[in-house]
Amino acid sequence: MLIRHAEAADYGRVITVIDEWWGGRQMAAMLPKLFFVHFRDTSFVGEDDAALAGFLCGFRSQTFEDEAYVHFVGVDPARRGSGLGRELYARFFDAVAPRSVVRAVTAPVNEPSVAFHRAIGFEIERVDEDYDGRGQSRVLLVWRR
Repeated sequence: MLIRHAEAADYGRVITVIDEWWGGRQMAAMLPKLFFVHFRDTSFVGEDDAALAGFLCGFRSQTFEDEAYVHFVGVDPARRGSGLGRELYARFFDAVAPRSVVRAVTAPVNEPSVAFHRAIGFEIERVDEDYDGRGQSRVLLVWRR
């Protein structure tokens, strides 16, 4: 498995599988290409024999100097449980060091995401019932170094 920094050219490969990897949920609009252009040093792609296996897009907070944020992470469903998601996060934690707080947000219906994040050390900070607008609840997760 090769894990490397994301490049703008990776966007097309990621965006074509994202809805499928999320079980048909329409997620592509939530991941603009700008993550692959402007946040390459904190975004990663995992490849196995040149095939896309997973990705993580995140950034250092511009508001809070000790925080970073993971905007999107995905692993090919056929490769889940392989440790790739954990390794993508490890690369991100290293890239944003010495920042001591990493945040992530997921939907309450995405129970596998909540379970994964908890398994790698995130805590549920709270559930915000109207995070993305009326009726759009989200689970706010936090990891501390």
